Amino acid sequence: MKIIRGLHNCQQRHQNGVLTIGNFDGLHLGHQKILEQLHREASRLDTHRCLMTFEPLPREYFAGNKPTETRLMNRCEKMRILSSFGAALRPDYLLFLNFNQTLSKMTAVEFIEQILVEQLKIKSLIVGDDFQFGCDRQGDFALLQEYGKKHRFAVNRIESHCIKNQRVSSSLIRSALIDDQLSDADRMLGRAYTICGHVNHGEKRGRSIGFPTANIHLKRTETPLHGVYSVTMHSQKYGDVAGIANLGNRPTVDGTRVQLEVHLFDFDESLYGEHICVSFQHKIRNEIKFESFEDLKQQIETDCGLARQLLANNQ
Repeated sequence: MKIIRGLHNCQQRHQNGVLTIGNFDGLHLGHQKILEQLHREASRLDTHRCLMTFEPLPREYFAGNKPTETRLMNRCEKMRILSSFGAALRPDYLLFLNFNQTLSKMTAVEFIEQILVEQLKIKSLIVGDDFQFGCDRQGDFALLQEYGKKHRFAVNRIESHCIKNQRVSSSLIRSALIDDQLSDADRMLGRAYTICGHVNHGEKRGRSIGFPTANIHLKRTETPLHGVYSVTMHSQKYGDVAGIANLGNRPTVDGTRVQLEVHLFDFDESLYGEHICVSFQHKIRNEIKFESFEDLKQQIETDCGLARQLLANNQ
């Protein structure tokens, strides 16, 4: 999969393909249905597949400095998950568009004619059944069909993926994670919820009480999860390692920003500078402010015992 950062980097080889458009936040089972159809359509037309998405997400752009729904994944995680998919899901190109003032004011017709037709010359377009686009979200499937006939590109709409008669969506997954319903979120994602990042040097407080941690730099200010979890850490160098993680503000040390700290079981290798992914398996407890580091140490010992037991039951 090749990354294209901006329309200005699109070249002739990126034209005449099959395209899908959306936020694809989470890349859940509903998104995967779209990607499967993208593959089938590209095979039918003997051309390449492209996924177009946006940075920042449109809702983030319009919110400005106001709070908005927490993302399920950042840009790097989106690239990693897409790259990890098999050939039937993984697109050939991932195109990031900068969602800015120009794009936000573009009408639906302008978006079709200037981007889809003039610049990308698409052969076919695959969208979800709730897809809307253009200024004030005035563009819909009917408009795409109308202009598809005019400019000779096919338009296919994929129905929502449902589990127990409930439509799978990024918002529903986000709510499940916030409510500590990890198994429900995992069922909709098709995998465990995962956060990735690089391991940085921390203040080494965990090491001082016998629980060294890998501190992961988070390129985000909010996450849908907060608390202590049993986890599986994956790195290219060391594979999968079981552990326990704290995701939050660390109230015992008066922390002010969200941080992910992972203690790995039976592991004594250096992870500094490594890119790792942490998959959350079970919620152990919420964050607590302890009166002393001795109290914290005793609680971590209890948490680790429970995490080991829960992870062993998964096997």
